[in-house]
Amino acid sequence: MTGYGKAEGAVGSRKYTVEVRSLNGKNLDLSVRMPSVLKEKEMALRKELGARIVRGKSDVAIHFEADASDARHELNAPVIEQYVASLKALADRTGQPTDQLLATAVKFPDAMQTSRESFNHESWTGIHALVLEAADQFDAFRDTEGATLHADFSERLTTIEGLEADLDPMLEARLKRVRERIRTNLEETVDRNVIDSTRFEQEVLYYIEKMDVSEERTRLRAHMVYFRDIMNTGHGQGKKLGFVAQEMGREINTLGSKSNDADLQKVVVQMKDELEKIKEQVLNVL
Repeated sequence: MTGYGKAEGAVGSRKYTVEVRSLNGKNLDLSVRMPSVLKEKEMALRKELGARIVRGKSDVAIHFEADASDARHELNAPVIEQYVASLKALADRTGQPTDQLLATAVKFPDAMQTSRESFNHESWTGIHALVLEAADQFDAFRDTEGATLHADFSERLTTIEGLEADLDPMLEARLKRVRERIRTNLEETVDRNVIDSTRFEQEVLYYIEKMDVSEERTRLRAHMVYFRDIMNTGHGQGKKLGFVAQEMGREINTLGSKSNDADLQKVVVQMKDELEKIKEQVLNVL
């Protein structure tokens, strides 16, 4: 399931931004980007956020806006003094001016050095609070999407249930047509007066049993009830919903193979279409 959350806030003299985002995926693929000074907290952060994100191609980013107070570059005075001394000695020997020696020396290698920033536990407390705020927004985003999927599933299940109920008059009409077709075929080959009514009914029963879909309809209705029950049973039900949707598909396919009737086939195709849309969206459920 996709999700996005963002939090911003000042921690010390810096403005931090935390973003948590995720795209659909079967497994958890979590990428964490954060300043190097915070790296010691990366593993704990992965474990904490991984438990909330659960699965999907996900990304967590922590960054801050630097200002003048964040400057970590310092002059390497001993090195610069050596440069200046060497340049002055060379200038004196060659008769060159010495008024720009310092400006020249600071351009040489190692004239500047970068001080290493240390981890600050107090700052991490504020940063971690922003992480939790972004994660809460991420969860809220998913809850909203989940509610939309719930409504969509319910609507499509209602459509399939209505289509399944529409089969009753069609199945009755098909039964009448089967009886008439068998009778007509018999009368074309056998004298009507010698037709054994008992044998005729046996033949009709044989065909009816082969074409009977009552068990498939019962199982399909049971699967749809179970699907609704799972939807209303907390989080982490995506795999179950996918399995039940597959079982619904099996029953609908069997209905189609046994229908042997154009009108019934049309209804089955409509049911399949609705179910395929459910299957596509189930992939977005945790």
